[in-house]
Amino acid sequence: GGAMTDPKGDRSKGPSEQDDPDLFTRIVDSDEKGVYVSGAKAHQTGCINSHWIILMPTIRLTQNDKEYAIVGAIPADVKGLTYIYGRQSCDTRVMEGGGDIDLGNAKFGGQEAMMILDRVFIPWDKVFMNGEFEFASMLVERFTCYHRRSYVCKTGLGDVLIGAAATIADYNGVPNVSHIKDKIIEMTHLNETIFAAGIASSHQGHKMKSGVYLNDDMLAQVCKHNVTRFPYEISRLAQDIAGGLMVTLPSEKDFRHPEAGPMLKKYLVGRKGVDVENRMR
Repeated sequence: GGAMTDPKGDRSKGPSEQDDPDLFTRIVDSDEKGVYVSGAKAHQTGCINSHWIILMPTIRLTQNDKEYAIVGAIPADVKGLTYIYGRQSCDTRVMEGGGDIDLGNAKFGGQEAMMILDRVFIPWDKVFMNGEFEFASMLVERFTCYHRRSYVCKTGLGDVLIGAAATIADYNGVPNVSHIKDKIIEMTHLNETIFAAGIASSHQGHKMKSGVYLNDDMLAQVCKHNVTRFPYEISRLAQDIAGGLMVTLPSEKDFRHPEAGPMLKKYLVGRKGVDVENRMR
C-alpha cells in the first residue's frame, strides 16, 4: 500500500506550521535501531488487503519540515498502527440479511480506511528517506505520475457499467431505441478516452539514468483529469438508461419477504422472458 495522503489540517499552512504536528506523518524519535513515526494517512484504498505499507510525504517540504521527510516500509500489522474502516452508502444493507443482491462485490469489494500511527517503529533497513526534505517534491511528482496513469483501471469498471446499462436496456425492452443507443455510445466514447490517455502515457514513457522507465507526465495528468470527470457522466447516463428503479429499488430483504416478495415480482417485471431477480441485480 502506498500511503501518501496526510490529513493536512489547515491547507494554507505547511506541516511544521500546524497547531497539531501530527496532522502530517513525522519522525518523533530515533535510536540505533531505527525511527519512530506518528501521524495519520487518509483515503488508504486497499490498505487492509496489503502485506506492507510504504509511508511517504504528501507535499513539497522545506528546511523547517525535515522531521516530515520520511519514507519507510512497515508491515500492515505493525505495533502502533490502527485502522479506522471507511463507510459506504449502502453498507447497512449488509447487516439486513436476505442474500447477496444488495452486497455488490460481496467477496472482493474494495474498501478505504484511515491509518493512525502512534510511535510506529521502522528499522533502518526499511527507511528510504530520513530528513532529505529537498527530494520530497520530486518523490511526490514521480509517484503521482505513475499513480495517475494507473487510474486507467477505472475503465475496467466502466466496461462493466456499460455492459450493465446495455443489459438493463434489453431487460426493459428498449435496446434499439435511438436515444438509448446514443447514450451507450457516449459512455463507450468517454470510457475509451480515459483508456487512450493511460496507454498513450505509457507509450510515451522514457528511460531515466537509473534504468527505470517513467511514463509521460503530461498525459498521466490528462488521464487523471479525465477520470475526475468522465466516470461521473458515464454513471449519470447509466442511471438515465436504468430509470428511477436504480435509486428507489426495495431491498433484497423485501424481495424475499413472504408478503412483499410476490407483489414486487408482479410489479417489477420487465419484458417477457426476463426474471425479476435478474432485473433487480
